[in-house]
Amino acid sequence: MSPIGSGVPHLDWHKSTYSQGLEQCVEIADNIPSRIPIRDSKRSHMITAQPESWVAFIAALRASTLSG
Repeated sequence: MSPIGSGVPHLDWHKSTYSQGLEQCVEIADNIPSRIPIRDSKRSHMITAQPESWVAFIAALRASTLSG
């Protein structure tokens, strides 16, 4: 994952469905095909992940959640 600069196009942010309306949540923008911007809803900084890395990360989270 890498930080991105100010030359970013408009991002369509989406909150995690697990945030349940709470203020502390993770947001992603999915309107840039080549990378996935990720941020904490309380902070302005963001990082990006390659789509393949993001899919693998989510799969690993689901696997650990479902195995316990």
